[in-house]
Amino acid sequence: MASRSRKGTPAPDFTLHEAEGRPVSLTDFRGQNVVVLYFYPKDDTPGCTREACGFHDAYEDFTATGAVVIGVSADPPDRHRSFRSRHQLPFVLLSDSDGTVRKTYGVPKTLGLISGRVTFVIDRDGVIQHVFSSQFSPLAHIDEALEIVRKLAERGDAG
Repeated sequence: MASRSRKGTPAPDFTLHEAEGRPVSLTDFRGQNVVVLYFYPKDDTPGCTREACGFHDAYEDFTATGAVVIGVSADPPDRHRSFRSRHQLPFVLLSDSDGTVRKTYGVPKTLGLISGRVTFVIDRDGVIQHVFSSQFSPLAHIDEALEIVRKLAERGDAG
């Protein structure tokens, strides 16, 4: 049964492998960084490429506040490596090959078929501060997340 991760609740911890095979855990960032955790359907599809390139273009704005960006899909590490290289993505892409983390976060499927597109902004204490879900507005995820990260930075909660 999938839990429903929502604003004000602790973000479920996980450990997944990134494109180079290194394990990455959410707790690696606890107490240090705000985490922008975005779930997306698939590497190299039009919407997902626009979204990833949007996060790329805003990456310095995120890092200037002490935030890190992490993308998650079911794609295997070798596909992530190719996607990162082709689009010069400076952030981590994690492989959730069996969909366990997606289910834990309650990320729905669109029409029951396509993996959902949901972005979570998680503060330094590991609490979800914002959830944005929109399958068909990939670039809106960047704007929404950046607005929340900036508000956290103004409050001194960004890192």
